[in-house]
Amino acid sequence: MVPADLKKQLAPAMAEGFVIKRAVFQSCLELYPMDQWNALMAKVGQLNQFNRKNNDFTRRFTAGVRRVEVDATGRINIPADLMTVADIGHSVVLTASVGIVEIWNAQKYEQAISDAASDFAALAEEVMGTSNTSANELS
Repeated sequence: MVPADLKKQLAPAMAEGFVIKRAVFQSCLELYPMDQWNALMAKVGQLNQFNRKNNDFTRRFTAGVRRVEVDATGRINIPADLMTVADIGHSVVLTASVGIVEIWNAQKYEQAISDAASDFAALAEEVMGTSNTSANELS
């Protein structure tokens, strides 16, 4: 069941539907609005498929991809094989990421957040601390 507030935020994308897939770096699922998915596939489509690494990447990246919709009651039917991959059960966490929604097993989400807490300051400094921003940009 998609929480009501998230459903409101996703309203513009509901008519087109979504794509759900395995995450690349985490043990969760990623839910892409179709416009985000199409933009990403346009980038992937530019890869030379006669390069073995590109071909392997494309195959693995799109493994298990499914189109899904939010039904009238606000539910998403997650395919059983993807639920197994991400160990999704009765207790789930939906979390927003840039342009997508991550769907987590609640315990795995809490563990991932806990595991990353000690490294987050160093990660934030490495990723965000070296950018040159103007006075008009966020720091």
